[in-house]
Amino acid sequence: MIYPRVALIGLGLIASSMAHAMRANGLAGEIVGYAKSPETRAVAKDLFCDRVCETAAEAVKGADLVVLAVPVGVMGDIAAEIGPHLKPGATVTDVGSVKQAVVDAVAPHLPKGVHFIPGHPMAGTEYSGPRSGFATLYQNRWWLLTPAEDCDPEALARLRNLIEGMGAKVDLLDVAHHDLVVAVVSHVPHAIAYTMVGVADHMRRVSQSEVIKYSAAGFRDFTRIAASDPTMWRDVFLTNRDAVLDILGRFAEELFVLQRAIRMGDGEHLHAYFTRTRAIRRGIIEAGQDTAAPDFGRAPPARDV
Repeated sequence: MIYPRVALIGLGLIASSMAHAMRANGLAGEIVGYAKSPETRAVAKDLFCDRVCETAAEAVKGADLVVLAVPVGVMGDIAAEIGPHLKPGATVTDVGSVKQAVVDAVAPHLPKGVHFIPGHPMAGTEYSGPRSGFATLYQNRWWLLTPAEDCDPEALARLRNLIEGMGAKVDLLDVAHHDLVVAVVSHVPHAIAYTMVGVADHMRRVSQSEVIKYSAAGFRDFTRIAASDPTMWRDVFLTNRDAVLDILGRFAEELFVLQRAIRMGDGEHLHAYFTRTRAIRRGIIEAGQDTAAPDFGRAPPARDV
């Protein structure tokens, strides 16, 4: 056991998967949860929490580790609520995919003697809610931490042990660098997916096009990404605005070059460009972050027999 008591504030996919993983690997004693919805609290109590509370303040009392698993936009309010009730020596972390905004919102509300170590698990699915979690979500995935320079080394090592115990790989990043990197690998790809699905829906409505009926793998994967939690992604784009706009600008420049090559019939440029981008896919597979299996190794949907 690494933490005798863990408080999960927010009980969706990420927190529920943490609970299942901690339970499966004997990493935590008591797991206490809080969510705004009574329905969510009831499901969490049945599936993975030892105890659920009606307020975040009550949930964090006596907790050795507090995990903020709520949308980035409300983390400041939650931190203000729980700050006076945190146990001296406790560690507070989060799972938000933006870090500078979280640090700015949370850190001012935490008392001295409480260790704040911002985090970001690079794992997830398009599903949400307390029923969506599973113990192996973090296997071989990166979990990024952005500790301050004066972070307590023992608190950091303890949190790292927990994360690695759930199967993840830990890396440490500077806050600003983190936000730029995730804009490239996560935030802008989501923006593109939302936009492409929006274009297809517009075509379907204005031209009776059957783009939904005939969706092939490429568009289908766009829709999977675009099915992610809208509240979370609204907050991500608003709180990581500068980095997202920077990368969107670079994307627009690349798109213009590609557009020109297609218009001019420059097959040599297109072939060279696609060869370089294909190598990125091979790198992802070699890094163990996906599989070369057909259909990305994802199981087909169950069929009635």
